[in-house]
Amino acid sequence: MKRDEMKLLKEELELVQDSNEMLEYSYMKCKEIGIKETYTYEELDKFEALTSRFARTGDILIQKIFRLIDIIELEMPGTIIDRINRAEKKGLITSAKIFKNIRRLRNEIAHEYIPTAIEEIFKAVLKLTPHLIECVERVKAYSENMMSED
Repeated sequence: MKRDEMKLLKEELELVQDSNEMLEYSYMKCKEIGIKETYTYEELDKFEALTSRFARTGDILIQKIFRLIDIIELEMPGTIIDRINRAEKKGLITSAKIFKNIRRLRNEIAHEYIPTAIEEIFKAVLKLTPHLIECVERVKAYSENMMSED
């Protein structure tokens, strides 16, 4: 069973790496645009891509990879908060508080349609994206170490 989980982890790591590359690309484009009063449709499209990629990368990390690492290490998967707290203890993330904010923001992205709130979402995504990008590298290193021990 552990071999299947390790194979799945390897697949999820490839998926999150691809997702992270697209996230980094969108982040750089939107960082250039910056936060402003009004956006062109093209700029809005770029921010929409960024928020979508932010949410997807966060989901892959929290919902799939953190959970899978817990299972491989014989931890009870538990709630999202449990996974985030354990990820901090393992050094996968630098701050559980930041990742709880990432998760809250992901939920806002999924449910927000009010134009004035969207600007706040853009600001928050620009602020939190570097934490997601950095986390992917930490998770990759942790997982490779875990796989080499197997």
